[in-house]
Amino acid sequence: MPLADASSTYVDPPDPTMIKVILGAIAATLLFASLGQTIVSTALPIMVADLGGMDHLTWVITAYLLASTIAAPMAGKLGDMYGRKAVLQNGIIVFMIGAVVCGVAQSMTVVIVGRAIQGAGAGALIVTSMATVGDLLPARDRGMAQGLLGAAFGISTVIGPLLGGFIVENVGWHWIFFVNLPVGLLAFVVLGYALPRRAERPKRKVDYVGAALLTTLLASIVLVPNAADAQQTAALLATGALALAGFVWAELRADEPILPMSLFINNTFVVVNFVGFLVGMAMFGTITFLPLFLQVVKGVSPTNSGLFLVPMMGGLLTASMGAGKIMSNTGRYKLMPTLSTGLLAVAMVAMAMITAQSPLWLIAGVMVLVGLGLGPVFSVGVAAIQNAVPISMMGVGTASANMFRLIGGALGTAGFGAVFSAGLARNVSQVMPDAAEGGLRSLGADMVRALPPETQTLVMQGFSEALHPVFWIAAGAATMACLASMLLRELPLSRS
Repeated sequence: MPLADASSTYVDPPDPTMIKVILGAIAATLLFASLGQTIVSTALPIMVADLGGMDHLTWVITAYLLASTIAAPMAGKLGDMYGRKAVLQNGIIVFMIGAVVCGVAQSMTVVIVGRAIQGAGAGALIVTSMATVGDLLPARDRGMAQGLLGAAFGISTVIGPLLGGFIVENVGWHWIFFVNLPVGLLAFVVLGYALPRRAERPKRKVDYVGAALLTTLLASIVLVPNAADAQQTAALLATGALALAGFVWAELRADEPILPMSLFINNTFVVVNFVGFLVGMAMFGTITFLPLFLQVVKGVSPTNSGLFLVPMMGGLLTASMGAGKIMSNTGRYKLMPTLSTGLLAVAMVAMAMITAQSPLWLIAGVMVLVGLGLGPVFSVGVAAIQNAVPISMMGVGTASANMFRLIGGALGTAGFGAVFSAGLARNVSQVMPDAAEGGLRSLGADMVRALPPETQTLVMQGFSEALHPVFWIAAGAATMACLASMLLRELPLSRS
């Protein structure tokens, strides 16, 4: 893989061998950060049994996601201003502090605080790792590298829950937070030695007002799926709208804006992030509702329902790395997001046609198609943005891809949840009035299994039909993404 001339970015540019060492450390850092997110899922029931606090259970996940979403754009900007090395090393420290807080926690409240600290570190690490690839490699080879980094996410998605379950059963839940510490410490030392100090650039005042308003905006969006009722949802959306208006106003006046408004006239930035927003809706909708369908309708255990995401990750990794290789060999990339989002739309249509009688092998096959549709959007999208923005905005541009995808996922999950709940209440109101009144919260796999056979069949059918609009909407979003990606202007990818 050709290596970039990093002389414009670093005081003492690393040689080709050292760049490979740095990339290895970055991959380990990314795996370290992403494992911290996925390893907890199988341990949550044991943690609740040990510490109590069932009513705070969702906040263990939400605190991590919220902090990660907020930290990512801040870290991207700080990396542009002060260098990737400082942000990466501080991100590792923050993540490890959060892990220790969780590991020694004696209450769910302390665990939630630790998860928020971990999330902040992880958000910084993920974005800055991808931005460092942009610093070190020429544009033509970034797609392949981003695809390889994407493999870290896929690996963590598969092995994280399995590793977490093994540790919980054999050692104890506290150790799921300590197992990553040696990897983090090694990455800290290697990056400190191998990644050189960045070239000095004029420093400007940090945009604290913009940072505060962006934090408010992102917090409002991420918290929407967790709103207790329509009134709370409306309040969050109103807060987000006011924060958005204030953020735009602040960024137009800031010397060093967190997210420069000039980027929104950049064709690649706008198209890629709009596509990422729509694809995030489809992806999070699938991840959220497929396991629910498998457990309630198909009678699959919670653990095995999670394993049905493995085919999706396999397709995603294959397509992501394949697209990166094509991008590197040909220097072309516009067609790949168009084709992949078209395939994603087809996969969503297939999901919308799944019924209670559909065989499990068919569902697994459709999940492979979903992964193949998602992969190129991630690897090619980040590399395309890095190629289109000035190097002084590399971190901000990289962070934007992650941010807009998460915003799409948060809003999509909230919207899909409302559509599904309304459809479910309508479909089961005749046979289960109590469940219809309580909504999804009162209808689970055990309740369905306890019903008389005829009622059980009707409820399963109603459950399946309630999911169909969710996937039809996701198919529409993927189709819009396909059409939008046709507007992407392909820029030359250099090897220098």
